[in-house]
Amino acid sequence: MTEILSGQDLIDAGMRQGKWFGKALAAGNAVLESGGSFANALEAARQFEPPPATPLRPTGTVPFHINIDAENELEQANVAAVTRSMTELMRTPVVRAGAVMPDACPAGPMGTIPVGGIAVSEAIHPGMHSADICCSMAISVYPGVAPQALLDTVQAVTHFGPGGRPRGQQFRPEPALMERFATNALLADITSAAIEHFGTQGDGNHFAFVGTIKSTGETALVTHHGSRSPGARLYGKGMKIANAVRMMTSPETHRDNAWIPADTEEGDRYWEALQTIRAWTKANHMLIHDAAAERLSAKVADRFWNEHNFVFRRSDGLFYHGKGATPAFTGWADDATDLTLIPLNMAEPVLIVRGKDAPHGLGFSPHGAGRNFSRSQHKRLQAGRTDAEIFAAETQGIDARFFSGVTDISELPSAYKNAASVRRQIEHYGLAEIVDEVIPYGCIMAGDWAANAPWRKKKQARASA
Repeated sequence: MTEILSGQDLIDAGMRQGKWFGKALAAGNAVLESGGSFANALEAARQFEPPPATPLRPTGTVPFHINIDAENELEQANVAAVTRSMTELMRTPVVRAGAVMPDACPAGPMGTIPVGGIAVSEAIHPGMHSADICCSMAISVYPGVAPQALLDTVQAVTHFGPGGRPRGQQFRPEPALMERFATNALLADITSAAIEHFGTQGDGNHFAFVGTIKSTGETALVTHHGSRSPGARLYGKGMKIANAVRMMTSPETHRDNAWIPADTEEGDRYWEALQTIRAWTKANHMLIHDAAAERLSAKVADRFWNEHNFVFRRSDGLFYHGKGATPAFTGWADDATDLTLIPLNMAEPVLIVRGKDAPHGLGFSPHGAGRNFSRSQHKRLQAGRTDAEIFAAETQGIDARFFSGVTDISELPSAYKNAASVRRQIEHYGLAEIVDEVIPYGCIMAGDWAANAPWRKKKQARASA
């Protein structure tokens, strides 16, 4: 009777159990079937054993740059939390450098990259660009167009809230872009979402901001949103791939810091998928800007854009992950200009800046004003006043609108860090040069769309009963 190699035999031989056992046992039993010895079968099986688990680096082995000052007790707590999380993140075996921006704030469990964080790595970490892949800013300038006319028009052509556009109101991306989805194994089943969500901006802190250029007085539209469902679904696939790698190579690594090795088939495919999602997101911005121009019979005199939730590969071969951080190095993308955008809040100017590629910023500048506390904590701090009172007090002088018709007080100016403080720190740390501003006229955001959601109404009805 032919001897059979079992999983227990591999364990008894000191091999670490895992999914790789299937291929290992097939190879080992093939040796036995061909008349080979049990020792030779074990050796054949051992060829499939993954390398020994890579441990976390000792705390403090990889330092990181801190480009943030605490100016009050709330900010002290925020900076302390950011520092603790970055300290833990730097223990990830493939991470080589890190930095935090003046708008940094925690985002997730300890060890997760904070908003306003940068991590440089030998590999791609889906958790470090987050589900909102390529969250980004775009600006178009419309000479001769009145701000109110532009704001009204944008409200008519854009779409905020959950889900995509209903049938009959959908746009289709260019065929070449759709072909890129169809030919990438990670995106092929996302083509319908790429159509449904095209021309939408989502919810949360995403916006359409209309104002005037400080230096010229010309009217401009600034939009802020990410890659919607297509990006979120790619992120989910990327995390699954990365976590499988983590379990095999470094199970001690925090799940959110799992990585996809570069220069592998999976790494190349994911990297190409990221570039396609980037192209889709840029086209999504421009669709909204162009639709407004078409309705107004207006011309666009100038435009540019930049992402601030993405990963870039620089000439050193390393991957620079910016989680809420704006690229500030020359040639950060093929379509890069020398200018990028930093919003602060709906009542403050959007900053037009020129990056300085500061070494202590690892080539990044802030992406906005950030938060010192969570949305729910901010709402608790506003107790005692109605939403209408808060809205009236914080939007004086601007035309602030919520697409859902329900105010979201967690997106009003007081929910964010002090804008003047962020500006001072940008200049103090030499992270970017402020060259112009978009002075606010008005802003559209999603608002609290869930307030009237069917599931919430049912819950309220049950509670009342």
